[in-house]
Amino acid sequence: MKKIFTIVIFTENKIGLLNRVTSLFTQRHINIESLTTSESEYDGIHRFTVVIEETEERTFKVVRQIEKQVEVLKAFCFTDEETVSSEIALYKIKLDDSVDSSSLQAVMDKHDAHVKEEVGKFLIIEKTGLKQETHVLFEALKPFGIQGFVRSGRVSLSKTISTFSKHLQELEAHSKEIISQ
Repeated sequence: MKKIFTIVIFTENKIGLLNRVTSLFTQRHINIESLTTSESEYDGIHRFTVVIEETEERTFKVVRQIEKQVEVLKAFCFTDEETVSSEIALYKIKLDDSVDSSSLQAVMDKHDAHVKEEVGKFLIIEKTGLKQETHVLFEALKPFGIQGFVRSGRVSLSKTISTFSKHLQELEAHSKEIISQ
């Protein structure tokens, strides 16, 4: 049975790695629902966060293939229950006489959204939360005439102790064993 998985990949920051990682999904006909890349909490190490909807077996197979990439330090797979995640969405609304500003403010308040910026005759509204929450706000803003919409990929952290930190400690201990032999 398919379900949502978040794959977190810790890597060196090398040209072409993103292409090689995404091609592993393409080769297996696995659609990427969301992809974000950023620096991690470790100097010189980057984090890819990939969200897919797939079976557990196929997900773990692709994670093993990802870890075979030279620049990949470690990859982890999590279910939604094992992570805290969020996305950011921006909505552009044209400000004109037809927009009831008090109704618009009520919608924003109800959905915990706020004005990011007023640009000329447009209002940029920001909402952070789960994909479903940003979609509900999208639907609520439709009557106001959405002129633009964008949603980021998922950012996510595991609810457990840092799995990558533990991995680094194990590597360090293993390196010390090899050196002492």
